[in-house]
Amino acid sequence: MVSASEIQEHMEVRSLDGEHVGTVDHLEGSDRIKLTKNDSPDGEHHHLIPLDWVDHVDAHVHLSKNASDVRAQWTHVAN
Repeated sequence: MVSASEIQEHMEVRSLDGEHVGTVDHLEGSDRIKLTKNDSPDGEHHHLIPLDWVDHVDAHVHLSKNASDVRAQWTHVAN
């Protein structure tokens, strides 16, 4: 499992199929990543993804799910 300390603000988040799905805003608790709303498809909401979806971290956060699955399953946050 990836350590939360490896994930930094403003890192690009990429899906398993290499698509950009967001940018890290910050960690929400110890088990979720909050994505910036400016980079959101709707431009109005933050989205949360579980740390369990992270496959590995290098210069980017790489997820173990395809972009369509990420967008279908992430959690919407109003603010």
